[in-house]
Amino acid sequence: GEGAPGAPAAGAAWDAAPAAGAPAWRPAAWPEEGPPSRSKDAPAPPLPAGVASIPLDEGGAPELDKSNVLLVGPTGCGKTLLARTLARVAGVPCVITDATSLTQAGYVGEDVESILHKLYTAAGGNLALAQQGIVYIDEVDKIARRSASSAAFRDVSGEGVQQALLKMLEGTVVSVPEKGGRKNPRADFIQMDTSNILFICGGAFSGLDAIMKERMSRKQLGFAAPARDSAASVARAVDRTPPSVDDLVAYGFLPEFVGRFPVITKLEPLDEEQLVHVMSQPRNALLKQYKRLFEYEGIRLEFTQGALGAMAKAALVHRTGARSLRSIAEGILLDAMYMAPQWASEGTEVLLVTRACAEGSTPPARLTLDAFMGQGAWDVADGEELTGPEADEGACDEGSDPDADAEDAASSA
Repeated sequence: GEGAPGAPAAGAAWDAAPAAGAPAWRPAAWPEEGPPSRSKDAPAPPLPAGVASIPLDEGGAPELDKSNVLLVGPTGCGKTLLARTLARVAGVPCVITDATSLTQAGYVGEDVESILHKLYTAAGGNLALAQQGIVYIDEVDKIARRSASSAAFRDVSGEGVQQALLKMLEGTVVSVPEKGGRKNPRADFIQMDTSNILFICGGAFSGLDAIMKERMSRKQLGFAAPARDSAASVARAVDRTPPSVDDLVAYGFLPEFVGRFPVITKLEPLDEEQLVHVMSQPRNALLKQYKRLFEYEGIRLEFTQGALGAMAKAALVHRTGARSLRSIAEGILLDAMYMAPQWASEGTEVLLVTRACAEGSTPPARLTLDAFMGQGAWDVADGEELTGPEADEGACDEGSDPDADAEDAASSA
């Protein structure tokens, strides 16, 4: 109200900058009985200057529309996991489909209505629940226009799919075959309203960064033209800035298709710390899966911190995000998985993967449990080298005595 600290005077503009040192004004809290009542016939008080008049109808609340989301990010950064986690938290059915199998109606491939049939199936045949679900369309960048000239050939898996998705994304009543498959005039159809179905599309958009970089580094002539940014600053701006509508249109999407996605965001690639967390901490983490595999053979699989860091750095070199972690782990543990039954019969209880093993210079160390637990630390600060039994030969080689090896390791510790 008037007179409050920092509040503008009556008739003053609300967009004006506050006075220096003045605290930010906040309206006082309503009393316990709520805001003061006003008669319906009484005119509304005038708004302060600079505030737009957006009246709410007295007849009822406005209808709330959805906001579809377009995710742009490199492969292996977690786009699909975001959609799946959102559906699980919201408690609604979710379907994840691939845009590469979609074609225009009448051609070989799946029609766009097959997406809604999958959602209907995921909802257990509950139409009302399916009409409030989430659809994630992966690899949406693969339906971009293939050629700048549309008269040369019919792009049935590119621009044709975009045109077929327009009304579905915005919200309409779609006739979905009850039993799936292609449309048949004699088949039974389900009338599904897509107005409240959230569509999330994601893709790697390879080559989009080059379009953005060309737009941001474009030269301007004239005395008042801004100075041209350096290549390094342009590259940093491309990494931080989501693509514009013009960038996506230049990539090969219809302006009407891009306009159906009010939220366009860009995901950053995973760094080394995030890759280490992904492979070790979640419930279905990759390394937990390998630990369970070796547990079936009676062997305890362990990794040093240096090994996790080396695996994350190798994944960064591959530039495929978290998807490359499994191939790296397979390369490290392939021989060990083959020899695990024999090693278990020879007395190996612990298999330790160190930094040197992750880098490919030595095989995993074969240890007894006493030797593993008796060692104070398995890493040193200058290189995460194994300070226990030698990793190249292992502490439980064929013909060795596990108890003697454990005593040697304990004495060296």
